[in-house]
Amino acid sequence: MNTTDQSKFPLVVIVGGGFGGLEVALRLKDAPVEILMLDKHNYHTFQPLLYQVALGSLESESIAFSFRKNFSGQKNFRFRIADVKKVNAEKNTIETNIGEITYDYLVIATGSTTNFFGNKDVEHYAMPMKSIPEALNLRYLIFQHLEDAVLKKVKEERIPYLTFVLVGAGPTGVELAGAIAEFRNHVLEQDYPELKKEDVKIYLADFLPRVLGPMSEQASNAAHDYLQNLGVELLLNAKVESYDGHQIAFEGGKVIETKNVIWSAGVTGVVPHGIDKNILERGNRIRTDNICRVDGSSNIFAIGDVAAMITPETPKGHPGVAQVAIQMGDNVGKNIAHLVRGEATEPFKYNDKGSLATIGRNKAVADLGKIKFQGFFAWLVWIFVHLFSLLGTRNKLIVFLNWIGNYMTYNGGSRLIIRRFVRGDVKYNAEEVTKGE
Repeated sequence: MNTTDQSKFPLVVIVGGGFGGLEVALRLKDAPVEILMLDKHNYHTFQPLLYQVALGSLESESIAFSFRKNFSGQKNFRFRIADVKKVNAEKNTIETNIGEITYDYLVIATGSTTNFFGNKDVEHYAMPMKSIPEALNLRYLIFQHLEDAVLKKVKEERIPYLTFVLVGAGPTGVELAGAIAEFRNHVLEQDYPELKKEDVKIYLADFLPRVLGPMSEQASNAAHDYLQNLGVELLLNAKVESYDGHQIAFEGGKVIETKNVIWSAGVTGVVPHGIDKNILERGNRIRTDNICRVDGSSNIFAIGDVAAMITPETPKGHPGVAQVAIQMGDNVGKNIAHLVRGEATEPFKYNDKGSLATIGRNKAVADLGKIKFQGFFAWLVWIFVHLFSLLGTRNKLIVFLNWIGNYMTYNGGSRLIIRRFVRGDVKYNAEEVTKGE
């Protein structure tokens, strides 16, 4: 399959339009190649702000950006909406729902999905939040349950609808817990005068002994204090045993009655069929060499969350964060250009630029190398970094204006239930944004 009239150039197929996939395509802008990007959606998602979509603080369009628009000036780039079914490495082809595609170089940038660790009941009833459709499903469910709570005459009947259990105390869980707590503390009684904020319970659970485990102890301790001050109850060293849509049970006997379980306790790589299972590492990630080339291959690369570059310095691979994907994408783009020109490749070296997490208004933690700080200044840095990283001037402006409105009133954003969402009794497809419409 050729995507331009320049069929004399090698075809680079990029599967996945996340942070890493975008960087590969941008780096190959002036290289003597054709680029074909495949993704299930026609937009890039800025995942760090999904939690704000889930709470209605931001509309989904403000954290999404069209691939075609982003690369409109890049003549060697083409895009197709496609679902990759299988990689045939021996034939240099991939099977998709739009036909078989022959590649010269393949970049697997498929990212990761929620890991339920084999617990089918939890997978069935808990809410993940790894994509815009999933964030919207979560938004609708939360506000449907608040509407349901209003209809209950007895306090005890309201409890399951007003109890939120977030499993996984990494950045996603911490930021979402803080956002729900601020909604409860400042917005709930304005929108729902029939409800009392004291009746809304928020739990953040993790099997580790502290929140924000990958970050410094200083950041973890600060986040711990911020969450407690917001009224979030922390359940640490707590492992989930089961969840049936009504009660979540932990090892040790603790049971919480709730209809709102949000799962961010782990991820697993999204590996296309056809990749040798013998080269899959922990977390379902593809083992690569020092230029992100798939083990045993000469022209297939894997980057980001789906890649595991095992070295003495990184025995478990690199962390699953955006900066890793971006830097791997940049390196792979440069190396494919080198290979096409017959030049030597450059090994990948990760430059850790640090970590940030926000826990509500004026509160954030920052680990920037040896510099570690918390509070208002860290929150300003978090805002600047996220605004700068968004694609599109329009998106930057919309998000910034929304943040100003939220900061001034505590009551910005949109909390509309555009469609009904049914979870549990009718198994949902998280990718169907407009299910039932």
